Amino acid sequence: MSFKKEIERRRTFGIISHPDAGKTTLTEKLLLFGGAIQEAGAVKNNKIKKSATSDFMEIERQRGISVATSVLAFIYRDKKINILDTPGHKDFAEDTFRTLTAVDSVIVVIDVAKGVEEQTVKLVEVCRMRKIPMLVFINKLDREGQDAFDLLDELEQKLGLSVTPLSFPIGMGYDFKGIYNIYEKNINLFSGDSKKNIEETIAFDNIDNPELEKIIGTKAAENLRENLELVWGVYPDFDKELYLKGEQQPVFFGSALNNFGVRELLDCFIEIAPSPKAKMSEERLVKADEKNLTGFVFKIHANMDPKHRDRLAFIKVVSGTFERNKPYLHVRLDKKLKFSSPNAFFAEKKEIVDVSYPGDIVGLHDTGNFKIGDTLTEGEILHYKGIPSFSPEHFRYINNADPMKSKQLYKGIDQLMDEGVAQLFTLEMNGRKVIGTVGALQFEVIQYRLEHEYGAKCSYENFPVYKACWVGMENIKSEEYKEFIRVKQKFLAKDKRGQLVFLADSQFSLQMTQQKYPKVKLYYTSEFD
Repeated sequence: MSFKKEIERRRTFGIISHPDAGKTTLTEKLLLFGGAIQEAGAVKNNKIKKSATSDFMEIERQRGISVATSVLAFIYRDKKINILDTPGHKDFAEDTFRTLTAVDSVIVVIDVAKGVEEQTVKLVEVCRMRKIPMLVFINKLDREGQDAFDLLDELEQKLGLSVTPLSFPIGMGYDFKGIYNIYEKNINLFSGDSKKNIEETIAFDNIDNPELEKIIGTKAAENLRENLELVWGVYPDFDKELYLKGEQQPVFFGSALNNFGVRELLDCFIEIAPSPKAKMSEERLVKADEKNLTGFVFKIHANMDPKHRDRLAFIKVVSGTFERNKPYLHVRLDKKLKFSSPNAFFAEKKEIVDVSYPGDIVGLHDTGNFKIGDTLTEGEILHYKGIPSFSPEHFRYINNADPMKSKQLYKGIDQLMDEGVAQLFTLEMNGRKVIGTVGALQFEVIQYRLEHEYGAKCSYENFPVYKACWVGMENIKSEEYKEFIRVKQKFLAKDKRGQLVFLADSQFSLQMTQQKYPKVKLYYTSEFD
């Protein structure tokens, strides 16, 4: 198959939502349709029945939430689909924001009963800012929920989307009869049997056909006709161009848990979703069909396989082909590296691949060479941007609870920080280590992983900090800068890269500092250099 064809058959997308809207379940069912897994394991009320394929960290299995972004791939109708399943939990928003730099389109999952929730608002905002094409899946229709039109209004008002339904529910909850597929003009009847892999569909070119009454009953048929008239009267026709520009969002209804409406979503998605797109680097716009490889690290994950202490750096291939055993330039380190066992992901299995194409995600075994945001090329100096570290909001001292294991503890902290789970600050005054996170749940994850993956125990102590700000180095020789360093000494720390950070203990002290030392520039993200 030609290089251009390989690019055209790829679809790389992320699934985003508020926790519990059914994102991981939807991922499972998409894999099921792709034949990648035989039986999907749904995550229900935190007692995992058959564990979900995409949640492989122990803490995720216990809590029934996704903590890390997983990468899954499968082939469906000759299209190569790469899914990035992101954590919905707000404590892991940073991981999700980074993942959004690696996708070409997004599926937003909405819970029919809860509607638009706060995490969804934030994530959709990022997608709109980057003009990422979005498709909406309204989930859990086998339960009682909000009226379909109310939900469509909510998507427009709360998320600022311009929606057009491509399927519509027939009833809901107890009277849920099925889905009318506007895109394909057929009806999919709901049997409520999640054992059945794929529901039968009945083609209906004309909804005035009296057969409709026989199939779904008179009342449901009348309601459906009225609703569809409203849909056609109120909402614009689907326009693929507008969707690809991020200006129109198609909406599907279904129940991922019962495999319902998922096939319609997938069939339409592979037709309309974009294949890998050009990406802006600091230097120039890089097109997917350029022959030279470029790619960037958007995620690092340690210990994907607890039996082998390995770290994987996830690389999104932007252009060219990634070939096994071929040397590539690591731009930040300015050295050539080659990889003898690049991994691709097929559901939970990793496979060694010889060639990967734009849109693919490749896992590279890493001995500490990679940081998030690093670029690989065939020699060109390129930097892909948009993967910042955010100023943490929770801070704690980290103490070693077992002096015999300090080596394991420091190795563990070091690797987890490289993954971007949290940030480590070393106080200038006494060398004590402080961990800063965006969400409080990360402290638990760190403690758990240190113990189970590195055999090290840690304890935490409160450390009252309001904000961490990176200190700009513009006026490093000025008297004002020297005085700032002297006066604020006990509030200064270095981050993992050796950048100076000011840890303000309150909003008031931060404002006073900025007034007193106007020439000292303070930044809320690390991406200013």
